[in-house]
Formats: sequence, structure tokens, C-alpha cells
Amino acid sequence: MTDPIHAHLEFLYGATAAPRLASRLETLMASYQSQIPASLQSANLAGLSERDAVLITYADQVREEGAAPLLTLAGFLERHVANLLSAVHLLPFYPWSSDDGFAVKDYLAVEPDYGTWNDIASIGRSFELMFDAVFNHLSAQSLWFDRFRQGDPAFANFFVTVRGHPDLSAVVRPRALPLLTEFDTEYGPQQVWTTFSADQVDLDVRHPDTLLALLEVLLFYVSCGARFIRLDAIAYLWKEIGTPCIHLPQTHRIIQLMRSILDRVAPRSLLITETNVPHADNLSYFGRGGDEAHLVYNFALPPLVVHAFRTGDASFLSRWAAELRVPSPDVTFFNFLASHDGIGLNPVRGILPPEAIEELVRGTLLRGGLISWKHNSDGSRAPYEMNINYLDALADPDRTETPGELARRLLTAHAILAALPGIPAIYFHSLFGSRGDRPAADSTGIPRRINRERFPLERLEAELATPGTLRALVFAGLGELLSVRRADPAFHPAASASILELDPRLFAIRRQAPNDRSVLCLHNVSDQAIDLPTGLAAGSIRYAAGATRLADTLHLEPHGTVWLGPEHPGSDL
Repeated sequence: MTDPIHAHLEFLYGATAAPRLASRLETLMASYQSQIPASLQSANLAGLSERDAVLITYADQVREEGAAPLLTLAGFLERHVANLLSAVHLLPFYPWSSDDGFAVKDYLAVEPDYGTWNDIASIGRSFELMFDAVFNHLSAQSLWFDRFRQGDPAFANFFVTVRGHPDLSAVVRPRALPLLTEFDTEYGPQQVWTTFSADQVDLDVRHPDTLLALLEVLLFYVSCGARFIRLDAIAYLWKEIGTPCIHLPQTHRIIQLMRSILDRVAPRSLLITETNVPHADNLSYFGRGGDEAHLVYNFALPPLVVHAFRTGDASFLSRWAAELRVPSPDVTFFNFLASHDGIGLNPVRGILPPEAIEELVRGTLLRGGLISWKHNSDGSRAPYEMNINYLDALADPDRTETPGELARRLLTAHAILAALPGIPAIYFHSLFGSRGDRPAADSTGIPRRINRERFPLERLEAELATPGTLRALVFAGLGELLSVRRADPAFHPAASASILELDPRLFAIRRQAPNDRSVLCLHNVSDQAIDLPTGLAAGSIRYAAGATRLADTLHLEPHGTVWLGPEHPGSDL
């Protein structure tokens, strides 16, 4: 039987080169095997379950004078979320030059202003860790690129360069910026591929030395305790002039190669593909269900939930959710609503009609948000993402809402997130009830800064400790929601799910565990109260936000939620 690692290398680089490359890779894997934590080497340890949920945060999200931000964050998370969340996604904490961390200067180092690898390990003592593998590009100020510009033969082929003026019109562009940037080098000016910005130079994995260097970084991250590896912007990895340079077969094959490597050396580590693209393309990164990504970002979910709340109609969300499928029980969705990025619009093209997407854009601008744009192949531009805090995206711009009303909107949106099959991921700002930081976006000219505010520790702690504040209400409600979810096997990633068409204003989903225990989750996305009939009101209330039982009925307030479970433990609803 052919070794899958050898087969992947042969597909990528040919039969002649494959044996030599496989030997180099085997030596590399062997050198890291003893450094990988035992907790990641055993495939027999528990897999993902209803107890898993991820917090997305920056390394310096909370700051305390005289303390390393990573240590401040470790203490804050230990005090507040250790019993609610199982893992922490630390957004890029490496030395960086732009894009708030995603222009990495050194893959193997921790930004000194944040702390040290020991500080990251301190977070890892209470939570599983998720690192970013930013393998599509590096900072133009990185050591690797500096050595390329100086003419170091070892780095001569590490970056994608273009000679002359080839036709690049087929290339899919995520941002409305130049695709090529000219840099002075030892050999004269060279045009370097820069998919995301002039400070983010694309690595050339068509050359095996580049890929092997990145695979060593992958192994290093696992050796540092990363259970989850987020493959940032991975869809753009392999470039071939004359193609769209996105979703190419070679890109999929490299992910499969990474999967084969982890299956060998750290079978409990998990690959997550970050591909902000139309939903059908996104699903392709599951592969056959056992050979590519373990988890795929569910990018269509955030805009569909916003659309449901803004229209008071969950029909599009419900139809989409009813068709969600994974190719095997060994893979699942990474469900999220908000992150450090904006709310992508590409994933819902073909799910929402064009006029609905246009209305999402108008509504975002009306709520004080911003829009990022992308280039189309015909030279026009289209909205790429909505840059807005998620709570602001849900809020009513025509009236001033109370903290309780705002909290209920956000809680119900996250109840939808938590009810869907997969692993829920919650952004720091959503968990702690933040609003948007428009001044930061305006002053820097970076639209995404609207949702990236950092906090003085003392101020955040004080707001959380003050009853009735928006932060206190949101955090308490989400804490209760996560506690209920993690205690019920009906929310296991592989537990069955069925979407119920009860009322266009309701997103209704029934989750059912293998033991037939089920939970009915009802979410009112409208600004109208809903009284549920007697037949639906049966069962005990497991979780409620804006819901009350009246005799034999349940009353759902505007944007209210109720989860109904069995009357007695071990029984079905």
C-alpha cells in the first residue's frame, strides 16, 4: 500500500523528486516526535464533544500596567471562563508588521510586547490551544523575505515572483488592492505576488523547500501544544498563472499532506481551514471526510443570522441549515458569528438573493459600520465583508434599546450558534458585550479595527462586576447558555439535527443524542412576541432568554429564546 505522504508529494512535485522529499520529511517528523505533548499523540483520548467551545481573542486583549499581556489574559480567562470554554484561539501572537498580526515576521517567536512561550503555556494549562498557521504569506519585513531580497540562494524560490506582464485577470482577489508589488532585490527590481497587501508577500509552495519549511513550522506549533491549527487564507496557497489561483487541486493536496503528517505524529491535533468563500467551495475542504480538514469555518452562518434578525424572518437561515451535511462523523463545522475579521458576504452569494445582500450592506452603513470591497474579474468591485461589531449589526438603528433588549438579541443569536451541529466559537467582544470602536477604524483607515478594541483590565473587570450593565448581562447569559450546552449530549457535534418549519419568525432546531434524548431549541428572530401552542410547550425549560411559561403555553418575547428538554432525566421530550 502506497504511503499517503509519499503519494501527496508525488502529486505535488513528481515521481522523481518524491522519494527524496519523503525522506527529508520523515527525518523532520522524527526530530519533532519526542517534543510533541503526550496529550496530542494519543488518538484514544476523548474527541470533540458537547463540552467543547472556543474563545477567539487577541494575545493583548486585556492589558494591565507592568504585566505581560499574555499573563494578564491567562489570569482573566482563568477567573471568568475556565468552566465555560474548553479552548482559546490566540490570534497571531508572533512578531508582526501590519494587519494586526497577520503580516508575520517570525513564525517561531512570540512578540516580546505580548510575553513569552512560557506565558502561552500558562494559558495551555487551563485551555486547549489554537494557533494560526499563516502560510499563504509573510511580512515583507520578515527575515525570510530579507534573505530573499539579499540574494541568499537558500531563499531564492521562497516567494511568488512574476516576470513581464502576464494576463492575471482570472485571479480571484479578496481585496481591492494591487496584486503585485515591486521590491528592490540583489538581482534588481522584482514583482512579488501580494494577495492581501503590499506588506504581505506570498510564499511559493510550488518549490518543495518552501513547503518543507512551512511543514516544520506546523510541527513546531504542535510541539508547543497547539491542538487546533487554523490554516489562514489557505484557499489561495498555490498559484498558477492562467487560473483563478484559489481552491486549486494542489492546495487541497497540501492540506491532505498536513493531515497525513498530523495523523502520524499528533493524531489528536485538528486542522481548521479558514476559507471565506461561497458555501459550496468552503465545504470542499472537508475532502472525503477523513483526509483533509477536521473542521471547516461555517462562514455563511454570520451573515445569515444578521439577515434573519434584520428582516424578522428566519426562512433563509432555516432552509440553509436544513441542508447542512458533513461527509463523515469524523469532521464537523467550526461555527462562529463574530471574529477579528468582518462579516463575509461571499459565503451567502447563491444563498441570499442579490437584493438581500445589498440590503445587508445598506443596513450596516446605517448602523455605523463600514464595508470592505473586492475586485471582480471585469474590473468592477463588489462588497466583500461588513465591518461592524456583531451586536451593532443586530441592533435597531431607529430607537435606543435598553441593555436588556440588546443583550437578548445577542444571546438569541448565540443560542442559534450553540444549537447548530459543530463546535461553537465565540469572539471575545461578543462574550463580553462590546460595542463597535468606529473611532479606531476612522483614525487608522483600517475598517476591521472597528471590532478589535483592547481593554484595560481594571475597567473590564469593573463593568462585569456591575449588575445591569450590558457587559454583565451578556456575559451572565452566555455563561448560562454554555453551561447548559456543555452538560447535554444532545449537543454533541455528531448528534442529529432537524430543522422545524413552525413559524417564519422562529429558527427551530431539534438536537437528538444517540440515546434518544432530545432538546428543542426555539429562537425568535423578530421584534414581535410569539406564543407557542401547547404541543410545543411540553418539556422542562433548559435555557431561556426572554421566555416565560404561561399555563400550558410559552411566551417568547421579541428576540427571545427557549430550549426545551425532557421532563425527567433519561427520557425523551
